[in-house]
Amino acid sequence: MAKRVFLVVLDSFGVGSAPDAADFGDQGADTLRSIVQSSQFCCPNLAKLGLFNLDGVDLLSPDPAPVGSFARLRERSRGKDTTIGHWELAGVESPRPLPTYPNGFPRKLIEEFSQRTGRGVLCNKPYSGTQALRDYGEEHMRTGALIVYTSADSVFQVAAHEDVVPVDTLYEYCRMAREMLTGENAVGRVIARPFEGTCAADFRRTSRRHDFSLLPPGPTLLDRVSEAGMDVLTVGKIRDIFAGRGVTESFPTAGNAEGQQKLLELAKRDFHGLAFVNLVDFDMLYGHRRDIDGYARAASSFDCTLGQLLPLLGPEDLLMVTADHGCDPGFLRTTDHTREYVPLLIYGAKPGVNLGTVDGFGAAGATACAWLGLSPRLQGENLLPRITA
Repeated sequence: MAKRVFLVVLDSFGVGSAPDAADFGDQGADTLRSIVQSSQFCCPNLAKLGLFNLDGVDLLSPDPAPVGSFARLRERSRGKDTTIGHWELAGVESPRPLPTYPNGFPRKLIEEFSQRTGRGVLCNKPYSGTQALRDYGEEHMRTGALIVYTSADSVFQVAAHEDVVPVDTLYEYCRMAREMLTGENAVGRVIARPFEGTCAADFRRTSRRHDFSLLPPGPTLLDRVSEAGMDVLTVGKIRDIFAGRGVTESFPTAGNAEGQQKLLELAKRDFHGLAFVNLVDFDMLYGHRRDIDGYARAASSFDCTLGQLLPLLGPEDLLMVTADHGCDPGFLRTTDHTREYVPLLIYGAKPGVNLGTVDGFGAAGATACAWLGLSPRLQGENLLPRITA
């Protein structure tokens, strides 16, 4: 039977402040602690895998006989964003953070973008995407000027109404921006944000978002697996995060529900290699919006999916559930990501092994490589010997 690895990223599911959280203004952040307090939180399957057995997690009673092995991962890269977090999970560390723009992008850069596209630019500030549509959408429709904004993350986002700027044209504008944003301005992602509606009261994003990412600066888990002739199946925004490199088949999704369904479908499918899944709603819909109950409901929904997934896994399958950073919905100092430890819950090898606190998210990628019989040659500790002995 072919070996399979399912690597599932609960986007922003942190489990407590990292030791260097104060360097990022995040001391005291704890995503898991915030959502456990919600009446909407019910995650018996995550608990059974060892979520409450992790080092430093003292929220609910640890499971006396967990079916998974478990570790708390500390990020080594100097960042707390989606791109760097996923790169490190896949075995590439980033010693320098990607650039961010708390005061908006430099005037010279915006002028060049405007000249290339032949359109004016509105906003150019860190902004909530939905608020940007309310504040600038009607002016965009009158003038055709593009809404450009950023966030606390390393992103250059371009919003345009689909009736004003066709989606393919918006994508071309974003490719222009991606070509420009290099060197000191090499942001992690350029994001096309098409929207629809008639006025500020009903503007809404469409499902045709597209991310144009930097190429990872070194070989990743995806490269290792695909170069060995195996499948690399990606769900959600994984393909975009890795700029398509190493991906053999991709399944974009509109949110967690679709991603969870695709995960179950892939578990029923014969393949040999890696299924790499991102569930974005934790971060995008609930973490940044500081919606504790919404985040807890999303965790409970995934837990139900997990209960359906485990019986589908065979003796040659390895499941790893982890995260790429934190985004504590109870942390009110900012609405940014939070610098936290993340869980690594492993099912399919020796159960009940407390792997302790592991330095580096790359343990996920290195362990996946080893399970598939490959020499990891990645940045990260291979945990397989500790869970198969």
